[in-house]
Amino acid sequence: MVVIAPFGIFGGVFQASGGMVALAYLIGMVAMMFTASSYAVMVQAYPTAGSVYTYAGRAISPSVGFITGWTILLDYVLIPGLLGLIAAVSMASVLPAIPVWGWIVVFVIVNTILNLLGIKATKRAMRVFLVGELAVLGIYLVIGIKALAGGAGRGFSWEPFFNAHTFSLSVAAGAVSVAALSYLGFDAISMLAEETRGGVRQIGRAMYAVLGLTGLLFIVQTFVAALLVTDPARLIADGDPAGTAFYDTARVAGGPWLATLTAVATALAWGIANNMVAQLATSRLLYAMGRDRQLPAVLAGVSRGRSVPVNAVLFTAVISLVLSLYMASRADGIALLVSLVNFGAMTSFTVLHVAVVWRWFATGSTGGVWRNLVVPVIGAGILLTVIINANIAAQKVGLAWISAGLLILAVLHLLGRRPRLSGLDDTTAGTDEPVMAGRHA
Repeated sequence: MVVIAPFGIFGGVFQASGGMVALAYLIGMVAMMFTASSYAVMVQAYPTAGSVYTYAGRAISPSVGFITGWTILLDYVLIPGLLGLIAAVSMASVLPAIPVWGWIVVFVIVNTILNLLGIKATKRAMRVFLVGELAVLGIYLVIGIKALAGGAGRGFSWEPFFNAHTFSLSVAAGAVSVAALSYLGFDAISMLAEETRGGVRQIGRAMYAVLGLTGLLFIVQTFVAALLVTDPARLIADGDPAGTAFYDTARVAGGPWLATLTAVATALAWGIANNMVAQLATSRLLYAMGRDRQLPAVLAGVSRGRSVPVNAVLFTAVISLVLSLYMASRADGIALLVSLVNFGAMTSFTVLHVAVVWRWFATGSTGGVWRNLVVPVIGAGILLTVIINANIAAQKVGLAWISAGLLILAVLHLLGRRPRLSGLDDTTAGTDEPVMAGRHA
C-alpha cells in the first residue's frame, strides 16, 4: 500500500463521489476492515500462500478455489500494469523528453530486479520509499492547511464528507468502487503466509494496522485536497482526463514547485514502491496455482539462493510490460484498468466472506459467531452493493473473464484434471516457521 495513493486517482474519486471524496475513503476503509477480519480467520486456518484462492478452495471446494483464484487474477495480474502506466504518465508530464513507453520499461526493469534479489531487498527498499512518501505528504498537508487558513481554495466545509445535493447510496457505492484501489494491497499480506516468522496471527494484525493507518491518512489528505479544488462543479461534470486534479490543488496551495513534487512522488510511489510489492504478490499467487497444477507447473519454480519464485516473477514482469504498453495507447486505458482491477478484487473478497461462513457451518459452527457469521455477512453485503454500482464496462469485462474461467474449469473436468490443492491443511495452522524457504525447483 502507498500512503499517498489518492494523489493519482483523486480526480476520478472526486467526480464519482460528487465531491464527497473523504466519505468515499471512509466507507472504503470500513468495508476493507470487514474483509480483513475474514482474511484473519482464514489465514489462521490455512497458513499457506495463495490468499482467497487457497481459502475458497479449502473451505468450499478446489473448483470454487480455482474460479476464485481466476477472478482475483484479474486484480493481481492487471494491477502492476496499471501502476506502471499511471507512474509513467506522471513522469512523462514532468520529464517529457522520455516518452510514456520509456518510463514503463524503466519501472518494469527496476521492480523485477528488486524482486529477484529476494524479500529482504524488497523490505529495505519499501522502508526508504515509505519515509519519502510520508515526508511529501507532511509537506503537502502543512502547506495546504496554511493555504486554506489564508483564504485559498473554497475555505473550510464538511462537504468532502457529506453534500446533501449530491449524496445518494448509488453515488457513494460507485465512488467506493474507485477509491477501493487505494486500499488494495492489504490483502497481499496473506500471500506471504509461508514467509512470515512469529505466527500467522501477525498477518491479521498487520492487515488491521495498515488499513487503520493508511485509511486515516487517505481521509485527511483527500479532505484537505477537496477544499483546495477551486471549481468542484467543473471537476464533477468533466472529470479528470489528464489525471492532474491533485497536482492542481498542490499548485493552488504552494505553487508549481509543490505540484511538481507531488507528481514526482506519485510516479515513484506508484511506479516502484507499490508496483514492486504488487509484482511480488502476483508472483506468489501464480506460484501457488502453479504448484497445484492449476496453472503451468513451471510457475512454481523457486530459486535455491533467495527462495524467490523466479519464473512467476519474470512472467508477471512480461505481462505487466505488454499490458502497460497496450493501455498507454488507449485514451481510456487508466480508467478501464482501475475499474477492472477493483471489480476483480471486490468479487474475490465477496467469495472470501462466503468461504468463512461455509467453513463455519461445515466445521459444526466452531468459533465465534461474530467473526465467522455476522462480520462476513455484513462485509459481503457491502461489497455486493459496490459491485452492483461499479462501472458498466468493468462489469461486462469482469463477467466475461469469469465466464472464461468457468469454461476452462469445465474443460479441466472433462479431461479428468479436476483442481486439487497441495500443501498445508488445518493440522498445520499456527506454525511459526516460513514454508516457501524449504521449497525449491
